[in-house]
Amino acid sequence: MNRGLHDLASSIKRKVAAVFAPVEPKPHRSGLFRRTLLVTAIGLFAGAAALGMVQQPDRSELPPSRIIQSVLPLTSEQVEVSTPSAAPYISETRIRAGDTLAAVLQRLELDSPDLQTFLTHDASARSIYKLYPGRSVQAATDAEGNLIWLRYIHTPGNEADGQVVTRMLHVARTGDGYKAEEVTESTDRQTRVAVGTIRSSLFGATDAAGIPDSVTMQMADILSAKIDFLRDLRQGDQFRVVYEVRSHDGRYAGAGRVLALEFINGGKTHTAVWFSADNKTGSYYDFDGTSLRGAFLRTALKFSRISSTFGMRMHPIHKTWTGHKGVDYAAPSGTPIHSTADGTVEFSGWQNGYGNVVIVKHYGKYSTLYAHQSRIAEGITKGSKISQGQLLGYVGATGWATGPHLHYEFRVDNQPIDPLSVDLPVARTLEPAEVRAFNQAVAPYKQQIQLLTEFQQTLPDALTNVASR
Repeated sequence: MNRGLHDLASSIKRKVAAVFAPVEPKPHRSGLFRRTLLVTAIGLFAGAAALGMVQQPDRSELPPSRIIQSVLPLTSEQVEVSTPSAAPYISETRIRAGDTLAAVLQRLELDSPDLQTFLTHDASARSIYKLYPGRSVQAATDAEGNLIWLRYIHTPGNEADGQVVTRMLHVARTGDGYKAEEVTESTDRQTRVAVGTIRSSLFGATDAAGIPDSVTMQMADILSAKIDFLRDLRQGDQFRVVYEVRSHDGRYAGAGRVLALEFINGGKTHTAVWFSADNKTGSYYDFDGTSLRGAFLRTALKFSRISSTFGMRMHPIHKTWTGHKGVDYAAPSGTPIHSTADGTVEFSGWQNGYGNVVIVKHYGKYSTLYAHQSRIAEGITKGSKISQGQLLGYVGATGWATGPHLHYEFRVDNQPIDPLSVDLPVARTLEPAEVRAFNQAVAPYKQQIQLLTEFQQTLPDALTNVASR
């Protein structure tokens, strides 16, 4: 190696000596060429010198390489050959508009006349009589194609006793026949966040952010006392919202409650957060703990007209001059009836001339009555906790009624008074212990809203409507 470097250095010296040797005068271009050769030679010489200075490793000092092989024999007991799985084959289809039961079973490849006969005639399978477009039907079969079970998920997300559940019809083979039953399973809860900027309308902004319509309706309802969403919205208004969604077996099962909300309208900030002091009933407060609603709503129906006021009147059935202890709201049969305040169901059922009636006991000395219902909502039983705005039943004409309407009474110490003229009590303020619990509950939402605010401020204008998934 050293001899090779010595020969390379000698060659470079000869070339450099040749460059500096006297030559005959030549034109100017020759001088330029000579200088170029000089620079090139110096570079080559420096490179050779650098190579000579690099110390080459001593191969004798490197550790020897070793390859170790070890054969591990397996006994026959340690060798397992996979066998065909006994797990069922599961298929699924979604109901399409205009579908028939026969069409659904055909897509599931269930060619069984006795199954279709059972589903169309047995009373226990009556929920499959109504095929709602978009709902799922699943079937499990064995390797020969025989049915193991059939599920019709007719209610993917439904609230019952404060819990959101999924209801389905489950049909299973039993010997030479079938058995059908209604099954209720709990849903999983996730939290989602979204931000948006008003360009044309609230629904336009929430649609662009991927927010469900039911959440949009809640946003408008929560802040309805602060913002007129039909006339007060301005282009450039912004919102940040935290809300719940439900899922069942990994599938979306509906939106839940708005948990926290911040809305900037005309430069003014409005906030809201859901808080439940007893983990059963609750309401919305601003971030400072001030209630966003009164203790009582003026009416239990959203769309109606007053057909009979409080006071003396001629009874439409008995034809006698008598006192009317409530207010009648005329509305089509089936119109939803909502509780005007938080409370506990004191009575639910049939009561003389009231027909189907629900009586709710509120805090202090207040109670309300909702009569002549066509039917009472599921889960509204004596002792049930009720939130303001919760569904109680549906308008009807049961009892002493000449047509569909709601008879509504507002009582103080069990004495009916006129709900249209009385000064309704303001919302109950939080107790000191509840204030501490409120501050602890609202702190995480404040942080989330603050992070959403910072995130939204960094977005370009074209991306100011986004939601997390």
